[in-house]
Amino acid sequence: MAITKDKIRAYALKNAIHYNGKANQGAVISGLFAEGLKKEEVKKFSGKIKEIINEVNKLSLEEQKKDFEKFKDLISERKVREGLPELPDVNKKTGVITRFRPAPSGPLHVGHVMSILSASMYVNKYGGKFYVIIDDTSPEATLKNSYKSIKQDCDWIFGNVAKYINSSDRMELYYGYAVSLIEKGSAYVCTCSAENFREFVKEKKDCPCRKKSVKENILDWEKMISKKSGKNFGVGEAVLRFKSLMKNPNPAMRDFPLARINETRHSLQGNKYRVWPLMNLVVSVDDIELKMTHIIRGKDHRDNAKRQKMIFDVFGKKYPWSFFTGRMKFTDLVLSKRKISEGIKSGEFSGEEDEKLPTIASLRKRGYKPEAFRKFVEQRGLTQVDKVISSKEFFQILDIFNKE
Repeated sequence: MAITKDKIRAYALKNAIHYNGKANQGAVISGLFAEGLKKEEVKKFSGKIKEIINEVNKLSLEEQKKDFEKFKDLISERKVREGLPELPDVNKKTGVITRFRPAPSGPLHVGHVMSILSASMYVNKYGGKFYVIIDDTSPEATLKNSYKSIKQDCDWIFGNVAKYINSSDRMELYYGYAVSLIEKGSAYVCTCSAENFREFVKEKKDCPCRKKSVKENILDWEKMISKKSGKNFGVGEAVLRFKSLMKNPNPAMRDFPLARINETRHSLQGNKYRVWPLMNLVVSVDDIELKMTHIIRGKDHRDNAKRQKMIFDVFGKKYPWSFFTGRMKFTDLVLSKRKISEGIKSGEFSGEEDEKLPTIASLRKRGYKPEAFRKFVEQRGLTQVDKVISSKEFFQILDIFNKE
């Protein structure tokens, strides 16, 4: 089917009328897919679509309704999805068990909301549990005041958090799993230099440390966690690695690290621990222990998911259903927690609620409601396609939903 100007206008008018006079380019393109528009053709038509949407949005709502009568027969009759699409493999008894894992390294912002809000919404839809696990096993990246602000923001935006968990409070659990992996022959303590190990990865060769016995690895693990000076490994001298396959086509999968020595003082735990588990061990253990059923996260975590599935396989556990979402790429918003925190510290911003910031605290103060974000997420649906958007366009749409 040909994509004509009239057909584009028909969908732009329909979308504008549905959203109080403001058509959205993504929604119009979604409608045109039903008319035969192919993904590779989007770039070709995007200029014309944008031009027609701008024309339509200049009309009053009454003018749009009148104009739509001329074009409505061009729109295909198809069932319009209400809410988010259905999830597969939902157990009626347990519902959806899922999570959000923010790091306490700065304030939460709109990027976090757009990537994870659907997970919370699915728990509302099917029942189950939505956990917020504060990822704080990188002591150098923990800010004490972030723990409180994360809870405040999550209580407001999600409204259905079953439990808040600090990863750093579960260190003994992670240590237990680390020892189990060693005992199962699936992990080893590597004492090679970082430079030498990179060469092994590059050449697809086994690290000599792989040959150590379980007993030798247990002794080396104890030397990692020991605080006895002179009888333990120093920082950078030993790493716990997962024994995968050094010939794996993907270099990121080759004997990836599970834990390392880091003596930076932790904002909650102080110097209680000197060996800190890395993300793939921590996430795998939490997902196993909390019986996660569904995981929604950014597509930049595809490799991490593969690593975590390897750990699940060692323990004979079924890996949760996973979906990797496309990112919301803002053309003109600062979405770096580090930069936001530095700006607050330097006085560039008055605090997390500064109206110039896209933080959850700022959006809450400016009068936005959680329902507006949910409607935005519903409209976008689950998609692996990145969306590039300006702050002006984003807030225009959000304002419409907020008024509703």
